Amino acid sequence: MPRVGADGKTPDWGRLYELAAPQGGYFSAGQAKRAGYSAQLLQYYVSNGHLERAGRGVCRLVHFPAGENEDLVVAWLWSEGHGIVSHDTALALHQLSDVLPGKAHLTVPEQWRARRLRVPKGLVLHFADIPKRDVAWMGPVPVTRPLRTLHDCIEANVPVELTRQALKEGLAKGVFARSDARELRQAMNLHAKRPAAESPA
Repeated sequence: MPRVGADGKTPDWGRLYELAAPQGGYFSAGQAKRAGYSAQLLQYYVSNGHLERAGRGVCRLVHFPAGENEDLVVAWLWSEGHGIVSHDTALALHQLSDVLPGKAHLTVPEQWRARRLRVPKGLVLHFADIPKRDVAWMGPVPVTRPLRTLHDCIEANVPVELTRQALKEGLAKGVFARSDARELRQAMNLHAKRPAAESPA
């Protein structure tokens, strides 16, 4: 597959594959560049059918087997690996409550608020600096841990019946400790006393 780039260098297909394989066959333009693939070369391989566009700045190896949660992989790669799956989406991944998010929720660093971002359709961004202790991995994507997830959902006005259901199910599954439950109930009660605010779609 390698084709010499405009700079005379041969791109490293093996390196690109190594990057894409644990990500369900997907890779970002930044990762491709590190493997020696310019934007022009990516377009060349898209046009001849070796690659396909999966989203803004994201491509996929066409012969790679389909996997689960591919939309989340694409969203995470769009953020160049800085985003973390969160809120409603993380709640669904943890299988807590009957939440069915219509869009993917991703938390990106707080400093990104100042950026002029072209957010892909179907993606809701939240801005916060999430510590590593609050992050777990589910397959190829990072996800907020259940306790952080439920706190985020409470703050984002996810319907109270869903957050209460998530707490109940989390206790039954041993996901939350009793101390976590007290902390979460306090957060729910405090939030219930605040003026209602519109939550993201």
